[in-house]
Amino acid sequence: MSTVLHGQEPTSSWVARWSHLLPTGCHVLDLACGHGRHMRHFAALGHPVTGVDRNPDAIAAVSPLGEAMCADIENGPWPLQGRTFGGVVVTNYLWRPLWTNILASLAPNGVLIYETFSAGNETVGKPSRPDFLLHSAELLAVCQDLRVVAFEEGFLAEPDRFVQRIVAVLETQGTQTPVRYSLSN
Repeated sequence: MSTVLHGQEPTSSWVARWSHLLPTGCHVLDLACGHGRHMRHFAALGHPVTGVDRNPDAIAAVSPLGEAMCADIENGPWPLQGRTFGGVVVTNYLWRPLWTNILASLAPNGVLIYETFSAGNETVGKPSRPDFLLHSAELLAVCQDLRVVAFEEGFLAEPDRFVQRIVAVLETQGTQTPVRYSLSN
C-alpha cells in the first residue's frame, strides 16, 4: 500500500466547504502546507497563494503554485512578520506558540480556516501526544476576538480521528449592518 504524502491528499472537506467566504482574489496563506493540497485548491479558485513548510522537498513541489517559503516556524523566526492575508488555512498542524502570529496574519475581513486533531485522537492513532492535540473548545478560546462563523468538534471516520475545526473572520470595526456569512456555497 502506498503512502500519500502530506499535501497530496484531496482538499479537506472543511476547507472546501468554507472557501467561498474568502474575499475574491485575496492572497491565501497555507501554513504547514506540505505538498500543497490547499494551495492547489485556492490557486484553482483564482487566489494568489503562499505556502510555508519546513520540508524542502514539499516547498520545491509547491513553488510552481505561488510563493513557497521553506522555514522552520517552530524553531526559527516567523517568516511573515508584518504580512497579512485575506485567508489563512491550517490543517493537521498545531504549534500553540504560533497562535499570535497566525492571528496577526489575518488582514481586515480575513478568514481563518483551521482544522486539526483534538483530545481523544490518542485512542485511535497519531498524533497522540497531548502537545499536538487541541483541548476541548480550544479553537473557540483562541478565536474569541474574531467572528466565529462555524465550529465543530468531534469524531470523523475513514480514517478514524478526533478533530476540532473553526472558520472565523477578523471583522473590521464600525460595521453597522451584519455581514451575511453564507453557511452554504
